[in-house]
Amino acid sequence: MSASPEVAARVLDALARRGRSLAVAESLTGGLVTATLVEVPGASAVLRGGVVAYATDLKAALLGVDRVLLAARGAVDPDVAVAMARGVRERLTADVGLATTGVAGPDPQDGQPVGTVHVAVVTGDVCEVRSLELPGDRGAVRAAACAAVLALASEVLGAEP
Repeated sequence: MSASPEVAARVLDALARRGRSLAVAESLTGGLVTATLVEVPGASAVLRGGVVAYATDLKAALLGVDRVLLAARGAVDPDVAVAMARGVRERLTADVGLATTGVAGPDPQDGQPVGTVHVAVVTGDVCEVRSLELPGDRGAVRAAACAAVLALASEVLGAEP
């Protein structure tokens, strides 16, 4: 699974048609999701911004992820992904928040193996998270995580192929 400009375009179009905005919180993808979205001409009509909170403490400081949750479970957790999406949505005053967290490698993190990824989409009405075990090297895991969060957003938003 690779990052799809077509899926990014569908997500942005679905939001634009509804007059809604988007914000992105990224950890393991390091800005790849935001970069994929901004490749689409006209993305600025929808995309408010992105936050790369790579370090665990920044997930709390910048995105409002509960420090107790982070201490108990680590950054690689489905509830952390949801909290990141919720936090970026609130802090960047967007209608929809996307988030990625996980382990791209080469080493495990927080007791989680390489390829463990959680992606989340939060709107005013919907909170969806998907947990994945992705194969491949660091680049493949990051690309697949990017594609996964965009695909989940497309599903949640009912973006047509």
